[in-house]
Amino acid sequence: MTDHFTGFAIPDTPLTRKAHGFVQGITTQAVLTHSVRSYLFGRAIGERHGLRAEHDYDDEVLFLACVLHDVGLTERGERGGRFEVDGADLAAEFLTEHGLAADRTRLAWEAIALHTSLGIADRMRPEIALTHAGAGADVAAFGAEELPAGYADRVHAAYPRLGGGVELTELIVGQAARNPAKAPPFSFPGELLRQDVPGTAVLPWREVVTAAWSGVA
Repeated sequence: MTDHFTGFAIPDTPLTRKAHGFVQGITTQAVLTHSVRSYLFGRAIGERHGLRAEHDYDDEVLFLACVLHDVGLTERGERGGRFEVDGADLAAEFLTEHGLAADRTRLAWEAIALHTSLGIADRMRPEIALTHAGAGADVAAFGAEELPAGYADRVHAAYPRLGGGVELTELIVGQAARNPAKAPPFSFPGELLRQDVPGTAVLPWREVVTAAWSGVA
């Protein structure tokens, strides 16, 4: 990586270097620092629950998933689907191109695609659960109480927030406003769009199911 990573024991491999550089080249500094903080917070939360890097999970894959998890919010990654899945697709292409084994690439894909899926991702493999936990801790302080005392301050000193979750929210809503297909009803992007853009109409679920097959006895 760079000297800026000293002190955090981030997995330093040719692929993690390439992934960090790839994200740095296609997104903002705020998204990049959020992505690295997501790894650091996810790993620390895992340690609180007794999960050890390289013993209980693939630490390189966890870092790759975290650093790449928001590439669907970039011009390079926007493909017309939910940003989580668009990002997972771009990440998988990048990792495959750089020689990561198919099973490890699939694991990174799942971690990225599910990183906003509350109540699902946390029940999956540690690489998936910790990507979800780290991103949630960074954006909304979910689970932040599980971080060691003073750890968040040290992480923020190295990786400043620079707008953090606010910029991410604007990117998600901006994509969805341009293309509502990126924000299916009841999805995470769909809910952000509904909250942020006046006049965004989502039929209540009861109306949807009541109208479905209404002419069938």
